[in-house]
Amino acid sequence: MRDNCGRDITYLRLSVTDLCSFRCRYCMPAQGVPKRGHGDICSLEELAEIARAAVDCGVRKVRLTGGEPLVRRGVLDLCRQVAAIPGVEELCLTTNGAALPRLAGPLKEAGVDRLNVSLDSLRPDRFAHMTRGGRLEDVLQGLRASAAAGFTGTKLNVVLMKGFNDDEIPRFVELSRLYPLEVRFIELMPIGEGKAAQFLPAETVLEVCPGLCPIEGSGVARRFRSPGGRGTVGLIEAMSRRFCARCDRIRVTADGKLKPCLHSDQEIPLRGLHGEALRRAIREGAAAKPEAHRMTETGRSQAGRNMHQIGG
Repeated sequence: MRDNCGRDITYLRLSVTDLCSFRCRYCMPAQGVPKRGHGDICSLEELAEIARAAVDCGVRKVRLTGGEPLVRRGVLDLCRQVAAIPGVEELCLTTNGAALPRLAGPLKEAGVDRLNVSLDSLRPDRFAHMTRGGRLEDVLQGLRASAAAGFTGTKLNVVLMKGFNDDEIPRFVELSRLYPLEVRFIELMPIGEGKAAQFLPAETVLEVCPGLCPIEGSGVARRFRSPGGRGTVGLIEAMSRRFCARCDRIRVTADGKLKPCLHSDQEIPLRGLHGEALRRAIREGAAAKPEAHRMTETGRSQAGRNMHQIGG
């Protein structure tokens, strides 16, 4: 499946809910979001059907996202269904990590291959402030549980924010030296609540830690390693080094709208479609993927939704 710019689209990010157990300040409003009725979001069966149709069209990697996907009842069943689809080469899940102490093992048994864990501070007080009440220790226990369950290649997603966690860059880099993790520093994007935070270019990581050595990139990430390090460091530079030419993904929201680009307001409804009609809509959505986002020029995303409503 190719878009109109000739990019192979092989990666589906499938949001299963817009709810979350945290209320991170750059992602969600302080009051949280109202719980929607069952009829307002895709059922597990609909989500699995969309995933199957996307794989029929050429998708090979599926990532389950939210909100926080582990608050969705039945998410383990969905993992089993997606993992069993012929043609799925990798099933991943992005989580805030708080539920991993009890769910890491079941997720591994359900067929999840790899985890991304969001973690923006290693200081308990800052973590609680950013998440509006989350406990850092829950996430750290979740990472330990994930390793015990057999997960490898786990990635820590760190959103860089000037004046908030820039002084913690060396501590995060040290994690990549001590443990077989990829610590990914992600540039803050001007979308939803994130417009109020302070942008910091990911290049700052290399200025603070000049000993990092470049290695082969992965996907849209520039990657580095500390000398003798067990893990790696990744830089996701959506703003300062626009990587749209290498983007291979489409997204589907929890209410069944295909977004060809995270930062486009274009949405293609998929609910109620089946068989060839569903596959055709997915192919048409992928074909409509814009050449590049315009945030660098406009200073804002055209997404039309907050991040938690789209899927990380």
